[in-house]
Amino acid sequence: MKSEWYMKTIFLLNGPNLNLLGQRQPEIYGAETLEDVERIARDALADGFTLEAMQSNHEGALIDSIQEARTKAAGIVINPGAYSHTSIAILDALNAFEGPVMEVHISNIHRRESFRHTSYVSLRADGVIAGLGPEGYAAAVRRICALVPAGPQPIR
Repeated sequence: MKSEWYMKTIFLLNGPNLNLLGQRQPEIYGAETLEDVERIARDALADGFTLEAMQSNHEGALIDSIQEARTKAAGIVINPGAYSHTSIAILDALNAFEGPVMEVHISNIHRRESFRHTSYVSLRADGVIAGLGPEGYAAAVRRICALVPAGPQPIR
């Protein structure tokens, strides 16, 4: 274990098409933009925590961010979008991360098409929030802040 310390950073990772929030299917995803989601998540941070937000339409870029989180983040909030239902590679990357993971979905995936009812990410997530809209991100951030021990954390 390295002797370096890091601020308590939470990685906020958003998957494919979430860059279109506010434009794409507002009847399902609402009028808030990705920037609004990031602001809502930042506003929920406890003292001493920071947020690093990233969105990608590319599975490999999300995996790279999850791997980076292993040495830079205390926890991960992830909305993998459609990769929730298809990506064992994202699950494998999350399984290599030692901190808490919260899975977020803006819509209630269980009231949608049947193929959305199964999430591989849920197999690793410490909690799953679905159907709360952008407020689900705030709930996920608050939960990670509650799960992470007080004081600075060593880099893993």
